[in-house]
Amino acid sequence: MPYVLRARRAVRETVSGLPREFWWLWTSTLVNRLGAFVATFMALYLTLDRGYSATYAGLVAALHGLGGVISSLGGGVMADRLGRRPTLLIAQASTAVSVALLGFVRDPVAIAGVAFLVGMASNASRPAVQAMMADIVRPEDRIRAFSLNYWAINLGFAISSMAAGFIAEASYLAGFLIEAAMTMACAILVFLRLPESRPDETVKAAAVPSDDSVSLGTVLRDGRFMSVVGLSFLVALVFQQGSVGLPVAMGEAGFTPAEYGMAIAVNGVLIVVLQIPVTRFIEHRDPRRLLIVSSALAGYGFGLTAFAGSVGVIALTVCVWTLAEIVNAPTQTGLVVRLSPLHGRGRYQGMYTMSWAVAGLVAPLLSGFVIDRFGAEWLWGSCAVVGTVAGLGYGVLMRRVPEEKPAAVSETEVGVRAQPEVGAG
Repeated sequence: MPYVLRARRAVRETVSGLPREFWWLWTSTLVNRLGAFVATFMALYLTLDRGYSATYAGLVAALHGLGGVISSLGGGVMADRLGRRPTLLIAQASTAVSVALLGFVRDPVAIAGVAFLVGMASNASRPAVQAMMADIVRPEDRIRAFSLNYWAINLGFAISSMAAGFIAEASYLAGFLIEAAMTMACAILVFLRLPESRPDETVKAAAVPSDDSVSLGTVLRDGRFMSVVGLSFLVALVFQQGSVGLPVAMGEAGFTPAEYGMAIAVNGVLIVVLQIPVTRFIEHRDPRRLLIVSSALAGYGFGLTAFAGSVGVIALTVCVWTLAEIVNAPTQTGLVVRLSPLHGRGRYQGMYTMSWAVAGLVAPLLSGFVIDRFGAEWLWGSCAVVGTVAGLGYGVLMRRVPEEKPAAVSETEVGVRAQPEVGAG
């Protein structure tokens, strides 16, 4: 019984004190990821159902990723200019329409074009979500909030990945339409429950007396922040190997797709199980140490794969870099918020999001080249080197990052007052 009571207390402390708007945003994220079927079965749909080649399926996936790279910046600009709420509404409604359309088009050129639009629309909402979260959550609670959001993303993706297989067996079109319907439900939820959180004009004027606005040029000239973007790109390259390098390497080593599925499933399970308790452990710890350790742990977690000769040992390496992912994701997002000016959070979050989108494009090409030319062992050794470099980079960078002082969110900071969840705490 004491363990049950302690568990209940831990959960209560983890979710208490966060504003009501955060939980509506969190719910929107969960619903969105629960319906993320298309990305899971797109390659199977194109090759098995439509009869296209693997090369064409790869081209469509690349165009989808390219759309995400472009919209990372576009979504950030929209979040600052139009507001977080309008950006979310436009992005989610556009995603719903384009995903539904993708289920009906048959011409290969049309499929590729619509896939590009889906990539643009689906990724445009991410900077707005992160900026809104930073707007409505107190600085001292942001790591916890980002962790809870990351937990929702992975919980939703784990469930949708399992459901995607059953839905695809029944009807690929049903998968497209279900995802479109759930994404539209997110847009409706945003419209009904989420007020605008963008800092008002009074705050902008106080923050920037010269009336200079934050542009993409401002972001690019921010050397300290762009260093974070570069380091996040390196970390993203390492984490991407779980879905691009690992399956190829395991296939060449004679493992079956089912064995890869068993190994990579450990990643999702651990995130769902450990994200909240690990967050309680890291919430008020030095972010510099967390970023150094998590970057190095990610690199060496993948590096150890070079010595793994069985599914069980590979699963253990997955445990290592998954722990790094659990620590790194919310800490790094919190660092981006600390370095972002109040009235430019959308653009800064957009640039940060783009680093991951670009890594998603580069990682498959890079890992394939290294494995074909030098062998999988060189890929895993390179991951260890890149993780170490990223850790050292964070160590140097964080010496110049000022401490963030706790501050309550108020109506003078954002357009709406963030109300604590009723009954929480």
